[in-house]
Amino acid sequence: MSAIIGQKAPNFEVSDWVQGAPTNFDQEKDHIVLVEVFQVNCPGCFMHALPEAISIYNKYKDDGVRVIGIATAFEDYDKNTLDNLKMLAETGEVVGETKNALSMYGQLQNGKLAYKIPFPLAMDKLAKTDGKVSEDKILQFIYGQIPEFDSQPEEYRKQIIQRVRDYMKTKEYSAETFEKFALQGTPSMILVDRKGILRDVSFGQSGNVEAMIQKLLNE
Repeated sequence: MSAIIGQKAPNFEVSDWVQGAPTNFDQEKDHIVLVEVFQVNCPGCFMHALPEAISIYNKYKDDGVRVIGIATAFEDYDKNTLDNLKMLAETGEVVGETKNALSMYGQLQNGKLAYKIPFPLAMDKLAKTDGKVSEDKILQFIYGQIPEFDSQPEEYRKQIIQRVRDYMKTKEYSAETFEKFALQGTPSMILVDRKGILRDVSFGQSGNVEAMIQKLLNE
């Protein structure tokens, strides 16, 4: 089941919880749920998205807002690993491009994060790919990125389908939550209301996450 904004949110998929008690959308009834999807090897996730998610957690945790972090992997599979996520949760140590960028901007203390991630953390469920890509999977991915795809010129549609097919064939793993919610990259945010309805999925920093949460709290 793929996620559709305005409909019941399907449960996300995880392989392991490294911090906090296991949960999911169907277990968070009467709560607003913000899921911050990031990669361990993603400087922007640590410089902007995670601090913003921590701020929201601290401000609204007593108002019925749950914040969950899911680490995924759609590239750099040697760095975006469960072991590195566990190390992050336990020690605050970061790796790869994240470590380089945060060091450059003076945002590490003794080589570790200057802040503690206080909310539950889990690893996206990764499955080894076999190189076979179905037409349904290609179209599902495209519609998530280009809702008006069917109205595009035929030649353009053929080019996009081929590009997505080539992209999918190069992937070592399929990240189930990342694909179920048709995410475009990291950081990404998934927002579900008190009734379990998917209200927003966004890539990058939109700057209006808190405003959306305040709106949901007032509904």
